Amino acid sequence: MRMKHFVALLYMAMGLVQLRGDSGDNLLDPSFLEMFVDELPQMPKIKGYEINNGVPVAGNLTIGIYDTTWKFHRDLPPTRVFAYGTCKESATVPGPTIEALQGTPTYVTWLNFLPSQHFLPWDPTIPTAIPPSGVPTVTHLHGGVQPPTSDGNSLAWFTASFAYTGPHFSSPVYYYPNFQLPGNLWYHDHALGLTRVNLLSGMIGTYQITSPHLEGPLGLPSGPEYDRHLVIFDRDFRVDGSIYMNSTGNNPDIHPQWQPEFFGKAIIVNGKAWPFLTVTRRKYRFRILNASNARFLHLYLSKAYGLHFTHVGSDTNYLRRPTVSRKFLLAPSEIADVIIDFSLSTTNEVILRNDANYPFPDGDSTDHITGTVMKFIIKPDKVQDPSWIPRTLLELPIPLPYEAAKIRYITMYEYTANADEPTHLFLNAKSFKEPVTETPKEGTSEIWKIINLTEDNHPLHIHLGAFTVLEQRNMSDVEEFKSCMEHVNDAVKCGLEKYLTQEVFAIPKHERGWKNVFKMKPKVVTTILVRFKPLGSEAQYAFDVTAEPGYVYHCHILDHEDNEMMRPMKLVH
Repeated sequence: MRMKHFVALLYMAMGLVQLRGDSGDNLLDPSFLEMFVDELPQMPKIKGYEINNGVPVAGNLTIGIYDTTWKFHRDLPPTRVFAYGTCKESATVPGPTIEALQGTPTYVTWLNFLPSQHFLPWDPTIPTAIPPSGVPTVTHLHGGVQPPTSDGNSLAWFTASFAYTGPHFSSPVYYYPNFQLPGNLWYHDHALGLTRVNLLSGMIGTYQITSPHLEGPLGLPSGPEYDRHLVIFDRDFRVDGSIYMNSTGNNPDIHPQWQPEFFGKAIIVNGKAWPFLTVTRRKYRFRILNASNARFLHLYLSKAYGLHFTHVGSDTNYLRRPTVSRKFLLAPSEIADVIIDFSLSTTNEVILRNDANYPFPDGDSTDHITGTVMKFIIKPDKVQDPSWIPRTLLELPIPLPYEAAKIRYITMYEYTANADEPTHLFLNAKSFKEPVTETPKEGTSEIWKIINLTEDNHPLHIHLGAFTVLEQRNMSDVEEFKSCMEHVNDAVKCGLEKYLTQEVFAIPKHERGWKNVFKMKPKVVTTILVRFKPLGSEAQYAFDVTAEPGYVYHCHILDHEDNEMMRPMKLVH
């Protein structure tokens, strides 16, 4: 046994390892956990369709959320989690990957088997689902093109055995048409005011729409060994292995528990802290999801002489053609679909690292602990590699800004108390429950100008609609403009155009496709073209997008979304 490992176990046994946090929390110092001792897991896979006489037909799945335990590291005791699975014994963190087939619907019955109380602290002073008993949950398929009743509205929550339900609850059976183009999605809890604690407890999983006739000719790496999901998130643990979340807010007189961002010291990939993966000298495909509550990831390969990332997709959609990077930034909830060709490496080991400040962009720097993600161990011998990277990928619609039916202005506000500590965040100075103001017409596109008046970078997520980024432009005299907006809340009346500078930020090539999340830089105006019609060949959606309860858009820093950086959106005919 290595000395460092022995000392860690000794300290854990004595209860002496304590870091920041509330008194008596006995936080584990993650530096006592040895890195690269757990192999990267493959999450269980379940098919969202069936084959009947050689023909694919709709699949019917039942997936529950269970109160169970999970081993995040070889040397950590089992950790209590709330996890997705087809049964309690098979529940995992992340949950199973659902493999759907383009054009073949998937029906999922989401069930709640959680206890009467949450094991993590939550704040009743922010807008929250608070039933008399039970942990509320509702699952959202992020990136999915689905009816409003199957979108996982925050007010469609329910507790175990449906003892209590939210005002928008209709059925636990969700219909996912899967008519959209192939790509990467993920599912997670979306209960009002509890998204951050429910995801911290383990309620995340990946969903993949495949299309053999579209994707097969691309020749990309395929098969379970060479095509892998990497779900990255951060956590803190106590010495007993339990997940830690601070129970004291930054404004305890206003919000006793809520804090503006959660950051954990341990970096988890596919449910293991700093795992390793042994690879051969050939191309691998990695579908990388940042499932953190608030941590941005600026990913690169250290000691990676000759290696780079080839991007083939961003969020849910393929790019039109591959593009290369040495480093890329991934906000919470973003997905990067990349190829790494390990045959180009001049070394036998490569570390995937992260150097994004937290909070991003002007927070603390990463260190050896928070800046390390996982290790690739590269076998020395060359192998045959039948895969390739094509010059072009899938043909998607070309953005046509001149066809936009409307221009909307979406302003991001952060409000603070006397100590300049955040108390809540709004979009367009409105709370979540105020009447809907965004009512796009089905079948149209709109230009949205996102005005970020805060100090943070906010990953904006729009349900249903796909969008492309047209421009990011810096602002001058921001405080003057902000003062006007705080009184008038009208970007046109406050003369937005005169505050825009000539400084335009380049959009990374790998993020110029159709997305559902994008990073809104602080004190910058980001112009996006939002499409409210399918990206495929269909002229209209295969369901009623105007039905209740509609959709939402929000910041995907979960602590912001919960308090109340989220607004309703209702499509109309």
